[in-house]
Amino acid sequence: MRMTITARHRTSIALAIAVGAVLALTACGDGDTPAAPPRPVLVVHPAGAPEASALAFAGEVRAREESTLSFRVGGNLTRRFVDVGDAVRRGDLLAELDPGDLRLQAQAAQAQLAAAEAELARAGADRARFARLAEQQLVSRSALDAQNAAHAAAAGQAKAARANLDVARNQAGYSQLRAPRDGVIAARQAEAGQVVAAGQAVFTLAGDAGREIAIALPESVIRGFRVGQAVLVELWNAPATRLPGTIREIAPAADPQTRTYAARVALAGAAADAVELGQSARVYARAGDGSDAARSALTLPLAAIQRGASGATAAWVVDPASHALHSTPVRLGAFAEDSVPVLGGIDASDWVVAAGGHLLREGEVVLPVDRDNRPIKPIPPKPVR
Repeated sequence: MRMTITARHRTSIALAIAVGAVLALTACGDGDTPAAPPRPVLVVHPAGAPEASALAFAGEVRAREESTLSFRVGGNLTRRFVDVGDAVRRGDLLAELDPGDLRLQAQAAQAQLAAAEAELARAGADRARFARLAEQQLVSRSALDAQNAAHAAAAGQAKAARANLDVARNQAGYSQLRAPRDGVIAARQAEAGQVVAAGQAVFTLAGDAGREIAIALPESVIRGFRVGQAVLVELWNAPATRLPGTIREIAPAADPQTRTYAARVALAGAAADAVELGQSARVYARAGDGSDAARSALTLPLAAIQRGASGATAAWVVDPASHALHSTPVRLGAFAEDSVPVLGGIDASDWVVAAGGHLLREGEVVLPVDRDNRPIKPIPPKPVR
């Protein structure tokens, strides 16, 4: 009986010691746990380079004058004298149709003209003879009028036959397809031995008048561009070179399939000589009304833009003295590929959190670092006088 009581006492004492130790450790932890260090965040100054707020559009080098060449008459394509890539001069013979039928038509028109001229000559002789007889009062006046009418009809028939001959000769000439201007053959749509119809495409001629970049402008930013606006062109094979250009034309209506507006960017002088047909290019243009505010807009990375408490766009700005965060509403322009122009709300000297803003909260003290992972030193507040 004495052993049982002793064991119970020992168990109670051990339990009390354990509970006391736990309480002691808990009490010590409440007062001695160190505070969590400030969260490091990447901060940047808003950029102000013109290229940073420019929109980029993929394009292709095209000729300013592109003509689809075709015969004005139908027939069998017998010969083709040029191929894709050949340079041609104005008036060069490109292709030829079988002229046999057209020549026969011209010969028939020539024969009809000869017959009409012979009839006109006979009518002229009859009129002259009746005119002499009328002077001698040997024929009536009505008979002379009939001869005059017959001569006028014969003259009209001869004129019509002469016009038909001219048309037939033109038709025979249309069997030859010639270059309307200097340029290069960009495409071929028909081959020798093929029967083509009048107006059917045979060649595509790219004129030498100039080179342009064909781009498509989305309808979301179409109001921000205008004819004559300056742009920069970057060729795919020369990414470090920017060629100057201007927007020459913008389609008045959107394409029904792509819902984009076709536009042409003109290159002039040495810039036009530096490109080749079919080259890939990228056009950098800034959407806006051309005002001073649009030209001087600052830019931020897309990851720096957050949603504020009211749902509006905002950015985290770090206080330079206390390193505390403040959600600052911002007014944005048209979004680019990886940046967005900021038209108001921040200054060029502000430190803005560039990434990870969804993990931060208002008033939180952070450790701002730049892109080289160097801490940004706090600026002491100015003394109050």
